[in-house]
Amino acid sequence: MGLNTRMFLLVALLFAILYGVITGVGTWMGAGSALTYLILAFVFLGIQYLIGPAIVSRTMKVKWVSQKEAPELHRMVAELAERAHLPKPKVGISQLAIPNAFAFGKSQGDGRVCVTQGILNLLNKDELKAVLGHELSHVKHRDMVFMTLLSAIPLVMYWIALGMMFRGAFGGRRQGGGYAALIGLGAFILYFITNLLVLYGSRIREYYADQGSVELGNEPHRLASALYKLVYGNARFKGKEELKQVEGVKAFFVNDPTRAWYEIRELAQIDRNMDGTIDSNELMELRGKTIRLGTTDKMMELFTSHPNTLKRIKHLSSLVA
Repeated sequence: MGLNTRMFLLVALLFAILYGVITGVGTWMGAGSALTYLILAFVFLGIQYLIGPAIVSRTMKVKWVSQKEAPELHRMVAELAERAHLPKPKVGISQLAIPNAFAFGKSQGDGRVCVTQGILNLLNKDELKAVLGHELSHVKHRDMVFMTLLSAIPLVMYWIALGMMFRGAFGGRRQGGGYAALIGLGAFILYFITNLLVLYGSRIREYYADQGSVELGNEPHRLASALYKLVYGNARFKGKEELKQVEGVKAFFVNDPTRAWYEIRELAQIDRNMDGTIDSNELMELRGKTIRLGTTDKMMELFTSHPNTLKRIKHLSSLVA
């Protein structure tokens, strides 16, 4: 099943849940209240779609650079965009020291690809190009638009839950306060479930972007090595305030920097010669191995926007020609 099909099904499921809740609330409270929630939902989607890129750009401290300022970076992005049959995205360098990269925008024509100062000092050219291929694949797949739609639904569920709980607390028996509290509790449960579904969608798109980078001509072990280095680079990063600053937008990163410490131990299974990179032989060897993940690690992955890095590298091993 392709990425677009999975995402469409996920969007349909989440909107079906939202529609069911709003219909239930509307039946109990009256159509006017249900209509209010629908209007709020679409207004929020529109606002998020329009101003989202500006928020990401400001939070990530992006400086858009010209070809003269960053010729090598522009060359890589232009070459990958041509292979992907995309308009060349805007190219930016984030002033953040966290080693990472990200892409965002409202459409393929509005694509923006950025790297942080930290990643420029960490990866070699082939690894950086593989990461840029990953980010260009997000633009090609349009999964940023899907995630905008998906991420709004848990927030709407949260509004409904708060509204019902408030009515239940202050409505009294005559105004159906007890029923409102029950509806609010159910909405909170569905908020939790829909949030897990959004995180699942986010993890799906990362696997497809990894595969997309390989399809754009990058060798799988280059991206595997980049992911490996990013985990270690993120784990060594000392800027706690900077990590807090990007907490709300870290889903745009190529990997989750806040999970790095937990993933180092697992990645020791791959780097046989301990040289800090993943070469083609090590990746090929991983192809025939069964990776070991603890129960806690498997459970924690359910609550993250990115797949476990060891699992991603294992998936890349299956793409070796």
